[in-house]
Amino acid sequence: MEQQLTAFIYPFILFVVLGVLAPLLLANVADKARPDEDELKAPAEKSLYDQLGGAAAIDAAVNIFYRRVLSDAYIKVFFEGTDMTRQAAKQKAFLTMVFGGPNNYTGMDMREGHKHLVEKMGLNDSHFEHVLAHLRSTLAELGVGEAKVAEIIAIADSVRDDVLNR
Repeated sequence: MEQQLTAFIYPFILFVVLGVLAPLLLANVADKARPDEDELKAPAEKSLYDQLGGAAAIDAAVNIFYRRVLSDAYIKVFFEGTDMTRQAAKQKAFLTMVFGGPNNYTGMDMREGHKHLVEKMGLNDSHFEHVLAHLRSTLAELGVGEAKVAEIIAIADSVRDDVLNR
């Protein structure tokens, strides 16, 4: 009887290990090797706002930018009589929105906001180019890479016709 039991036990253990436990263990290994749904989703690309450094970077850029603009005799005339604290705050809110950050911009659109400068003061392409040059210099001073500078300049240049009311 003992011999019959032994003859039965070993195949039974082998059956349990190979027939039941091995498939369960292998299935568990396969599940771990398979990525979760969250892992399959492409990581969300950071907004330009976040890539640049968020609010602190926008604040620094706008402050440096207006320091440059206001020291440029060719374009500073467009800002005479302007509350520059308010102007800088609007510019920060606008850039934050345009670069994909929180939208807190409540100012006018580009066409309406610059219309009087075109009609009464002759704002034109050469003035716009000066502004772009100051923007480039500001970004370079802040250590922004060339690819990001090109992206930002392209965004700024995309509103040229609205700013110049064309």
